[in-house]
Amino acid sequence: MNKKISVIGAGNVGATTAQRLFEKSYSEVALIDIAEGLAEGKALDILQSGPVLGLDNYISGSTNYEITKNSDVIVITSGIARKPGMSRDDLLKINMNIVSEVTKKSLDQSPDALVIVVTNPLDAMAMQAFKVSEKKPNKIFGMAGVLDSARFTTFISQSENTSVNSISSNVLGGHGDTMVPLLNNSFIGGKSLTESIEPNKLDKLVERTQNGGAEIVNYLKTGSAFYAPSASIVKMVDAVCADAKTVLPTTAYLQGEYGINDLYFGVPAKLGKNGIEEIIEYELSDSEQADLIKSAEAVRETVKAMENLS
Repeated sequence: MNKKISVIGAGNVGATTAQRLFEKSYSEVALIDIAEGLAEGKALDILQSGPVLGLDNYISGSTNYEITKNSDVIVITSGIARKPGMSRDDLLKINMNIVSEVTKKSLDQSPDALVIVVTNPLDAMAMQAFKVSEKKPNKIFGMAGVLDSARFTTFISQSENTSVNSISSNVLGGHGDTMVPLLNNSFIGGKSLTESIEPNKLDKLVERTQNGGAEIVNYLKTGSAFYAPSASIVKMVDAVCADAKTVLPTTAYLQGEYGINDLYFGVPAKLGKNGIEEIIEYELSDSEQADLIKSAEAVRETVKAMENLS
């Protein structure tokens, strides 16, 4: 596909995303990282897989944002994980500053690019990227719901011994333990989850989904998920680059939808060449709506904390 994608951050998520994009035959992938040699080395390694895979695609790495010039899509994965002894506010301030810097530097080179934010805390970081970008909100959005829905689908598939291809799940809300799986808008073979799975078992699947990231961190000890997140990022990149009009759970800027205003938050959105082209509003139960508002309040608290650190 004749599109250029830039990935900012060459850690596990960023580098794996760059690899997947290279293998998808995008015409050019650029990988950026502040650490000298990291992006260069990983990009060269990925490039050398081309002859094995029969691909003539191009990928480059650098600390210099000039290689990202004229990108169609910018993916921001830069940021740090919380370390022992680090407060929540410390992490928030560091990642807020990182996202602000990389957003500005990326858009200096590619002012017309769409921006997909992946850095955590994701909803707040999408808001920060929007504030410093001076772009319309449909051009800046975040990846969370695709990943959360994939985790929910995986757990349903394992529980019910059913192919993932027979399951359609929707997880909305903030990216964290307040996310809201929609049980009446998620299906196995056309039947809603509330019709298909007994309540106690379903409650456990919801809880496992809400803690899906933490479960992987507990196994890895020194890292977090990157295979499923990178696949989720590429699904969104594919949707906008192909102008596919695909409806995906997306961290989008809400202006009244679902009763939520002036906040980046996970909702279904139609993605195409213009970024977010439409926000889809599902009919929710009273309990789902209440849970969604509770999730929004948690996100808003993080955004307010970020504003107080500015």
